[in-house]
Amino acid sequence: MGVSTGVDMSGEVYFDPFLISAVRARDTDAMENLLLAGADPDVHDERGTPALCLAIELYAGTAARLLAEHGADPEQYGPDGVPPLRKAVDSGSPTLVEAVLHDESRWRQRKAELLEMQNLAQHWHEMGTEAELRRRTGAQGPLARTRVQDDEFTVVNELSLGGLTVRDGHAAILTHLEATLDVQTSFEELMDRALTRPDQQHAVWLTSTILLANRRDQDTWDAAAALRVHPDPAHRLFGAEVLRLTHLFDESDEEPFAGPALELFVDWSGRESDAAVLTEVLVGLADHADPRADAALLPYDSHPDVRVRRAVASAFDQWSRAFSPVIRETLLGLMTDPDAEVRQRACHTVADGRSRDPTLADGMAELLDDPIRQVRVVAVYGLALHDDERCVEGAGRLPPAPPGAPYEYDLDEVWRYKLRRDDR
Repeated sequence: MGVSTGVDMSGEVYFDPFLISAVRARDTDAMENLLLAGADPDVHDERGTPALCLAIELYAGTAARLLAEHGADPEQYGPDGVPPLRKAVDSGSPTLVEAVLHDESRWRQRKAELLEMQNLAQHWHEMGTEAELRRRTGAQGPLARTRVQDDEFTVVNELSLGGLTVRDGHAAILTHLEATLDVQTSFEELMDRALTRPDQQHAVWLTSTILLANRRDQDTWDAAAALRVHPDPAHRLFGAEVLRLTHLFDESDEEPFAGPALELFVDWSGRESDAAVLTEVLVGLADHADPRADAALLPYDSHPDVRVRRAVASAFDQWSRAFSPVIRETLLGLMTDPDAEVRQRACHTVADGRSRDPTLADGMAELLDDPIRQVRVVAVYGLALHDDERCVEGAGRLPPAPPGAPYEYDLDEVWRYKLRRDDR
């Protein structure tokens, strides 16, 4: 297949149907192959829109990132005269902005443009996405709002009105631009931004908590810890997540926040009444291989909120020591929970654990007839790790994976078990 460069001898751009079609289809594998074969990342479509701007208009974040990584020029724009970065900021998609800004060292040399985009993101944030959308369109009718994935890990709300669609991630974009400009935004300001979207998966919330956790300083720790007595559960949830991530991200030899985190979460778990906050606290406890953490987790194995039980099912340390009798009984009970995800998580904890008690193997074997296929897959995986012959029959009785399902690497453990068995 010939690959066109996107520019003819006179310097005029022209349409490359292959790369443009791949962008429109969001086919990043095809894009990668074309770009590696020499396709021009700055190729334009038939209207004169550069591929990077086209990806932004389509909210194709992975495609935009791929083009930027292959050298797409962030100063090229199409017939509308809007540069890619401004187009990305206006879109409200943090993923698109991060794609355009992926070479941050280069962008820091263009401080004036970054400051202008910071002001634009600030305007969207202060006005509110819906208000600014109505101002720009002049439309007064009903507004369509949809929760969508912005990238693999974060969600945003997508708002459509008067033929214009934007996402409500401008506060996260503002935070990212400030970080690029080396602006140290205060704890209070980042918390206020997060609380405009009190959703742990929302890009605004995640951007604030992750940025604060990565600071790993005492002032941030103290500010987050102080929130544990706040009357509003959303504030307590924000504080708990910042504390948990601070300890999680701490890779220093001293781990200065490990002891304080354990003591704080043990105390907090005993008096937290909100299920969402309690779940976050229990997840924080799960990062500690300590009997005090186990003792704090155990009372919640029958909690009425499934989020809490899911946290407990994944919590117990399975690497450094065998399960105590009480933890073993707790996990056996969780493997019979009415919720499939609780059963799956508990089974995975048992599967990866050092304990080889026959009752645990029997508990996993009971799940070989579970109505949920993925629970059965984890049971097969666990039995194989525990050198239990029942994994072979269980694997053979699995129904086919649904179309489009990712490869189930856990089932490779059955093959490894057979090798070990045959060697013996």
